[in-house]
Amino acid sequence: MSVQTQGTDTAGEPAVRKARTPGPPRGAERDSGSPARRGAATPYLLLLPALLATLVLLGWPLVKNGMLSFQNLNPRQLIQHLTEWNGVDNYKEVLTGSDFWKVVERSVLFTAANVVLIMVFGTLTGLLLARLGRKMRLTLMMGLVLAWAMPVIAATTVYQWLFAQRFGVVNWVLDKVGWHSMADYNWLGTQFSTFSVVTLLIVWMSVPFVAINLYAATTTIPRELYEAAALDGAGAWQSFASVTLPFLRPFLYSTTFLEVIWVFKAFPQLFAMNAGGPDRLTETLPIYAYVEGVGNQHFGVGAAISFLTILVLLAITSYYLRMVLKQEEDEL
Repeated sequence: MSVQTQGTDTAGEPAVRKARTPGPPRGAERDSGSPARRGAATPYLLLLPALLATLVLLGWPLVKNGMLSFQNLNPRQLIQHLTEWNGVDNYKEVLTGSDFWKVVERSVLFTAANVVLIMVFGTLTGLLLARLGRKMRLTLMMGLVLAWAMPVIAATTVYQWLFAQRFGVVNWVLDKVGWHSMADYNWLGTQFSTFSVVTLLIVWMSVPFVAINLYAATTTIPRELYEAAALDGAGAWQSFASVTLPFLRPFLYSTTFLEVIWVFKAFPQLFAMNAGGPDRLTETLPIYAYVEGVGNQHFGVGAAISFLTILVLLAITSYYLRMVLKQEEDEL
């Protein structure tokens, strides 16, 4: 029994061929509704809620504060619902006064001292976490997290108790170890001692963030690099300088940048500790703006000071970023 088959042409290809399905026209994949275009727009759509929240919660108050800095706003204007525009008079009053520039200098020095101490002790603690065993590392990290998670006002209150003049633990310990002149010492009576207590508080609260961040960075360093450095005869310090530090440098830059911002705008520690005293000698720019604006009820002047505070912070951070970028270019 023979079976008939379809004929083939001379080249041996089937005579009956499948019909080609028409493909999409050229340029269709570049249409606005194409999957590629939608995929490219997805990250921006995901960022849109955060951007809107930032504009509403930060952008609009900043605009209102800028408008307020050009107004003469005192209790009389508030009660009578008056809007008195006075141009740049508030800025002239602030910039021509000697108090503002003293506070700026004090704020910069206070920020620099705190950031240096935070980064030094935070880096050392982070490196210590990398060298400890599992149990000791877990214990130390729990202590760091508890110190970092404590509310600012609660921590400030604890330090007020520790450094109290009559019943403080610090004075009691100093008296017991033989330093009897410190039995009734007033830690909040001078500018230097007040700044010392506040600096100790800020450093104590900020070291955990730096330490945990740096420890997490050390876990990304390949162990093979340390083994290669040991085979080349590198010691502990040489291994740190050639292997650890290059990997930690980006984390150190970013962490220092964040600490500069956080310390510069520190308000509750200084204000709750001594309200900028004694004799307003420990006022930084945030406290100075609050005292002049809310305390003295010159709200327009306070808004101008707060706006100038933002500009000073932007100048400091831009200088730091430019220095970091220049250093990275030199390394390349």
